[in-house]
Amino acid sequence: MISSIKNKLQYAFLAIPAYAADTIDINPEGFGKELTGLTVSGIVSGAISLAMLVVALVFFFILIMGGLRWVMSGGDQKNVETARNQITNALIGLAIVFATFAIMKLIETVFGISLLSGMTIPTFNK
Repeated sequence: MISSIKNKLQYAFLAIPAYAADTIDINPEGFGKELTGLTVSGIVSGAISLAMLVVALVFFFILIMGGLRWVMSGGDQKNVETARNQITNALIGLAIVFATFAIMKLIETVFGISLLSGMTIPTFNK
């Protein structure tokens, strides 16, 4: 299964156009200005946010693949059961990711520790 996904991704990357930079701006005086506010807690917070995002995207992709597998099963009971299990596992994984997010937000609120400083919940109002 992994090799099949890997092969499909390789073909998808062949279709992506490549862009080259026109000019390269080398500014030694400005090098590192963006890194002045970098802290260990910021790195850990960013790593946690990135890991949660990647895991959520993986489980969402697995959910979509399970749905496609169910639709393309053709009524075969074994394939339908496999797809149903895949969808169930993906939903459990997404629930775990969102529960982890909620627990981390609760820890931030109760203890005042900023675990997810880079991750915000989107809202409709400004």
